[in-house]
Amino acid sequence: MIIRRNIQFSLKSRTYKGKKISDKLPIRMRVSYNSKRLDIMTGFFVDTDDWDAAQQRVKKNATGKNGEKATTINAYLNRAAYEMDEAFKEFEILGRFPTPAELEASFDIRMAEINPRPTKVIKTRFWEALDRFVAEESSKNSWQYSTIQKFRTFGNHVRNWRPQPRFEDFSEKGLTEFLAFLREKEGLSNETAMKHLRYLKWFMKWAKINGYHKSLAYETYRPKLATTQKKIIFLTIDEIRMLLAYEIPESKQYLQRVRDVFVFCCFTGLRYSDVSNLRRSDVYDDCIHVTTVKTADSLSIDLNDVAKGILDKYKSETFPGDKALPVISNQKMNDYIKELCQLAGFDEPIRITTYHGAERQDIVVPKYELIGTHQGRKSFICNALAAGIPVNVVMKWTGHSDYSAMKPYIDVADTIRAREMNKMNNLL
Repeated sequence: MIIRRNIQFSLKSRTYKGKKISDKLPIRMRVSYNSKRLDIMTGFFVDTDDWDAAQQRVKKNATGKNGEKATTINAYLNRAAYEMDEAFKEFEILGRFPTPAELEASFDIRMAEINPRPTKVIKTRFWEALDRFVAEESSKNSWQYSTIQKFRTFGNHVRNWRPQPRFEDFSEKGLTEFLAFLREKEGLSNETAMKHLRYLKWFMKWAKINGYHKSLAYETYRPKLATTQKKIIFLTIDEIRMLLAYEIPESKQYLQRVRDVFVFCCFTGLRYSDVSNLRRSDVYDDCIHVTTVKTADSLSIDLNDVAKGILDKYKSETFPGDKALPVISNQKMNDYIKELCQLAGFDEPIRITTYHGAERQDIVVPKYELIGTHQGRKSFICNALAAGIPVNVVMKWTGHSDYSAMKPYIDVADTIRAREMNKMNNLL
């Protein structure tokens, strides 16, 4: 797939009530494609007389608002155009047009940590291999955009460590230095640093198979870092009842629909991407049929009375794309869910523990700050298991194929059951 695009740089006029605000105007990158447009401000300001409109670059010997040289600014514009073009290539591999938000997110990841702004794009054998790895593996294995983003972030960390890395740099000593850099300089927790080490090993294995190096250090390198099992945050059935019973203020009626969609996830186990993609044609009398966005699994999920009631509530309304429910953007929905849970009183203190090297860090936050769309899915799994529904049945609904992925939820369900049984002891 080829996406036709046009990337242009220009000065954005700045006026107030018809009067020019400043002689220095911001340089804007405008991207046009598929009848869509995205404007990104570069952060540089120059005089109108110093701008070459035909070349779309700063004139020689000119300076920016903060004293930046023309060569520095133009080098950044060249890099921005290059990275934007690379961002488009990701979506060409995926075979679809990006939304402006997706395109901007990909561009931001690529440009996030360029400091100082480079004068040229660095292309070594390592970077060429990484680009090929992402292109081939994402196409062969139908990667989601989020997976591509993870490897772009990984690439940024490597670039911050060594702008021109060689495969030979990833000896046992080099791997130890890279891991220490992630923790000490990039500020990553041990758990996140280990994730990036796994990405590196995945890439190094592919690169070895494809003849880029002969190193074996990555295969035997197994550092021991203190980590903690990620805490599963979810709403209990009692909390969901409280959420449903909460009377939303008249001034915040926008939370009504957010609550309905979130509770629907709590009673079906759908991810945000799947509830957003749910169409009326996917809904049957007693179940819904979905092909998940993340894993392309075809699932048949039986509907309980709560889920049916929410679908019935909106069956007479029309939504874009014939969607079954009024789903807004994931970011907005996460913000509103936190607001809703705060209003409903879910302010139980939750302690989150992470390790940075040998240093343990504890933070305590109210529960509502940790609730988002994905907690709907987690709530469904935990409550279903606690209710005694067999693990294999829950896995059939959620699409989990690996029993080990369900183990943390089973442990939580066992804890809930023990707590409920203790209530019987209190009665006696």
